[in-house]
Amino acid sequence: MVKIRLRRMGAKKAPFYRIVVADSRFPRDGRFIEEIGTYNPLTNPAEIKVDVEKAQAWMKNGAQPTDTVRALLKNAGAIK
Repeated sequence: MVKIRLRRMGAKKAPFYRIVVADSRFPRDGRFIEEIGTYNPLTNPAEIKVDVEKAQAWMKNGAQPTDTVRALLKNAGAIK
């Protein structure tokens, strides 16, 4: 199954995430299909950048966002 999920980047105690489309069989920080955005929880307010068109196209083709990514996409306006 194809999932839209977070890929952790950044240093220890300083997380930075990329929102990626990946096969669910691969590890969290492993191989992915496409990067569609970023999420920085350390800024105030948290910085979310998402390519809305790509996210909607992937979901239309059957990609399932994780619970956290679903909330981020709602904040970014990609999901109603």
